[in-house]
Amino acid sequence: MSRQAGVAGSYRGGEQLGTVQVDRGDLDPAVVRAALRDPQRWVVRYLPVTGSSNADLARAATGREEPPAPSGTVLITDEQLAGRGRLGRTWHAPRGSSLMLSVLLRPAPVPMAARGWVGGLFALAVRTAIRRSCGLPAELKWPNDVLIGGRKCAGILAEVAGDAVVVGAGINVSLTAAELAAAAGPAGTPGTSLLLAADGARLPGRAELAAVVLDGFGELTDRWYAAGGDLTAAGLLTEYRSALATLGSPVRVELPDGRALVGTATDVAADGGLLVRDAGGMQHKYSAADVVHLRPAAQQGSGDG
Repeated sequence: MSRQAGVAGSYRGGEQLGTVQVDRGDLDPAVVRAALRDPQRWVVRYLPVTGSSNADLARAATGREEPPAPSGTVLITDEQLAGRGRLGRTWHAPRGSSLMLSVLLRPAPVPMAARGWVGGLFALAVRTAIRRSCGLPAELKWPNDVLIGGRKCAGILAEVAGDAVVVGAGINVSLTAAELAAAAGPAGTPGTSLLLAADGARLPGRAELAAVVLDGFGELTDRWYAAGGDLTAAGLLTEYRSALATLGSPVRVELPDGRALVGTATDVAADGGLLVRDAGGMQHKYSAADVVHLRPAAQQGSGDG
């Protein structure tokens, strides 16, 4: 196991953090492969450190540096030096403290106009994996953040790479409160980690959690493909809506030109747009690209995307 210095001290794989035994050693991709229900489905690659796993797979998708990577290629890393979030926001966490993985898909059965849903589906897979593996009440914030108790524990970023899509997740596994505070940007959502949310309960290893995420994502994409990319026909839009803590809540939608709208989030459209009803009863629709921040209506100055 490797040794890695963190904000709160030095960590070795299997060291005690607080009251929970966690592992910040190098992730073993063989453990991920062994835990998968269908290991032939995924091509699991691993790098101890990289700039951005999404950027690495985007290059691999187009074959600019080597033969194009096949659909189902997964890249897992222990540390990202140039990790990115929505709207170009940056994030860095101590090595081994998070599960960071990206997946390359070539979703031929799905029309280009529907491929933007890949981020929402990956978020749904992460949420389900946390609930099943950790017993924690994870939920989604539109469009694809994963929250526990209203605090962000995972972020998702999806992007197009030629005829492929690349989607990545960063899941806060063993970050301490001090590390989360150091990593948060000036407008960062209040964060949490599985370690903090578990409050002393046993946590799965990052490799095991990665396998559960991938198994769940495979099930979701199978249904998506079988329905030709129609989320409604696949029953996935209903599942996504039911996982959203955003719906029914008062929200403040902050826009790129500085304007903001306060209202109630009422629904998600088939194209992924968020429907918000203002105080006058008028319905507004926003795509993720339209919105700089989506905050609880009573909260200003501490929300994120």
